[in-house]
Amino acid sequence: MKRPSHTAPDEAAQLPKILTALPGPKAREVLEMDAQYVSPSYTRSYPLVAQSAAGCIVTDPDGNRFLDFNAGIAVCSTGHCHPEVVKSIQDQAARLIHMSGTDFYYSAQSRLARKLAELAPGEAPKKVFFSNSGAEAVECAMKLARYKTGRTVMIAFIGAFHGRTMGALSLTASKALQRKGFAPMVPQVVHIPYAYCYRCEFSKTPQSCSIDCLRYLTDTIFKKIVDPSDVAAIVMEPIQGEGGYVVPPKEFVQRLRAITKEHGIMLIADEVQSGIGRAGKMFAIEHFDVVPDILCLAKGIASGMPLGCTIADASLMDWKPGMHASTFGGNPISCEAALKTLELLENGLLANSRRMGKYLKERLAPLQKKSPVVGDVRGEGLMVGIELVRDRKTKQPAPELRDQVVDRCFEKGVLILGCGPNTVRLSPPLIVNRAQVDCAVTAIEQSLRELA
Repeated sequence: MKRPSHTAPDEAAQLPKILTALPGPKAREVLEMDAQYVSPSYTRSYPLVAQSAAGCIVTDPDGNRFLDFNAGIAVCSTGHCHPEVVKSIQDQAARLIHMSGTDFYYSAQSRLARKLAELAPGEAPKKVFFSNSGAEAVECAMKLARYKTGRTVMIAFIGAFHGRTMGALSLTASKALQRKGFAPMVPQVVHIPYAYCYRCEFSKTPQSCSIDCLRYLTDTIFKKIVDPSDVAAIVMEPIQGEGGYVVPPKEFVQRLRAITKEHGIMLIADEVQSGIGRAGKMFAIEHFDVVPDILCLAKGIASGMPLGCTIADASLMDWKPGMHASTFGGNPISCEAALKTLELLENGLLANSRRMGKYLKERLAPLQKKSPVVGDVRGEGLMVGIELVRDRKTKQPAPELRDQVVDRCFEKGVLILGCGPNTVRLSPPLIVNRAQVDCAVTAIEQSLRELA
């Protein structure tokens, strides 16, 4: 097994270093310009201004160095500006930047489709539709499910985040603010509870639960709200991302798959955040030994280049020319970046995700035991969440503390973000090493101690 590449020879250069008060003077100039000209709808958590980046390190215009434990929101899977990815991008840009794969042909798109078809779960032959983002990948899946089944109803989960375009937003149920003011949503979308066992909607414990959230689907939704013969698809994140890095029990996913098969309903796995090695396997759904009908990818697939992918059995993706298309989707530069990303994952980064994810949870375990505000630590691979509470017994959420921890870690040079109401998400590049894991955990531990 090859060791992960793209690590700086100077160990100190792989760790944060803060030189100025934050934000520094040059960073403040960018912030002032941004406030004047950029949409205020963007969700900036703290005033990081990125000037350059390499590996797991981001540098601002004042020379401050930050350890990125976000990977650009789970996007820079191979680290920032991986030299092999950069070379693939540069070489392709010198040959062909754009020709529109919906009207013409080029090798990079076909080769990437073949690679993804080979990697996707299941034995049936696959086909791939390319777009530019996760939301577009989900929109494609919604359209394909409705087209192929002739049905209209979509079922999604409370806590889900599938994107902000109108179809994807209609599936999203993460924060009311994301939907506020945009009604009406796309009709005939029904939401049901997710298997969020730490905060069970039915006040059960793992020992007393009989997967009641799925009993709610079969005994309430299917009997009182919508007949299952009208349901085109159930859309789920195998591990919820924005909702709080929530990992469901294996039995939940397997029983959900059985329900969809029983009623001829398609299962759409939204792996925009959890896929491409993030959860320690190429696809998070593999943790549950389940094969979905349609699989959606984006974020980490192209190491920072915009690319969305919707993968389905070839027998399902049989729509006619012109029924769905994308001018920029699957452009040759993004496709080459994705091919190199997948190569790097197979040559060591996938194994590193599992190894460092295990180490990260081992480092967090003592913190969970001794800190009264750490309610839960969960995750797979390098997709790990820390849920903060005011009291471990009552599990009362501590959203303000979570936000303070995120800000305090920024001041220490470690970039983390929140997800859900009160969870810290840790999603570093898959090249992360032990020293960087130690640095991030120490920053979190110190922040909690100082704030307590």
